Amino acid sequence: MKFLKIPAATITRLSLYTRALEGLVVEQVTVVSSKRLAELCGVNPAQIRKDLAYFGQFGVRGVGYYVKELLFDIKKILGLNKEWNLALVGVGNLGCALVAHENFSKQGYRFVAAFDADPMKIGRKLVTGLVIHPPNEMANICKEKQVEMGVIAAPPNFAQEIANRFIDVGVKGILNFAPTQIHAPEGVRVENVDFTVKLDNLAYYLTAG
Repeated sequence: MKFLKIPAATITRLSLYTRALEGLVVEQVTVVSSKRLAELCGVNPAQIRKDLAYFGQFGVRGVGYYVKELLFDIKKILGLNKEWNLALVGVGNLGCALVAHENFSKQGYRFVAAFDADPMKIGRKLVTGLVIHPPNEMANICKEKQVEMGVIAAPPNFAQEIANRFIDVGVKGILNFAPTQIHAPEGVRVENVDFTVKLDNLAYYLTAG
């Protein structure tokens, strides 16, 4: 894997830079200074220059960054110059919202399969056209659809079993919305999204403030 020594915070900020640059493209801005880009992203200009320096030389001294070129380069670094095939397990309220969220497809993430253990949901067609399948069909469908990332929106007591199924079929990236920690072997990346942790942070700062 490339860029293993790059700080995780830098990768997160690169995503923020792409969002800001995409907005500038819409506004037909051709060149942006590091100061202006920093203002849009809520960081300082030195941080932007440091983050980009991990990957090479960008921009022109005294001019700034050419917006479309920098956006292209960062997307290539992040692997967003291609589409990624995703599979969802857990088609409840959260799962349905994730599949229908237009930002996923806009950023190149395409849900190609959906699974749920509820017999009442199996066979149902989602608004995107995906048909919900039972978990015991994950292996065949994930291979057939060439799934590269798995998304877990199921109850926490099933999260590890679901992750194991993804890992068994060669999925190397898992986005976990279940409020539990998932164990994965080396070479498999797990990103946990626990909304309650974020709310706990807010509660702390509101109380401490």
